[in-house]
Amino acid sequence: MEKLAYFLIGGVVVLWLGAMIAGMIVMLPYGLLGLVVLAGFGLLVAKVVGERLANKEDDYYDQNVNQ
Repeated sequence: MEKLAYFLIGGVVVLWLGAMIAGMIVMLPYGLLGLVVLAGFGLLVAKVVGERLANKEDDYYDQNVNQ
């Protein structure tokens, strides 16, 4: 059930971001500023996710320490 909820929320987010990007492309050159900001956020999210996936210490505590 939880995975279905994440899938539905993720789908809505992807559609929403797609609509935002399409709107910014239509509004060029003014939409260029928004595209740059979205690209910056995307790079930061990719960096955070990459660091989290590469961190073995977090994986150990997630699996072995009771909360």
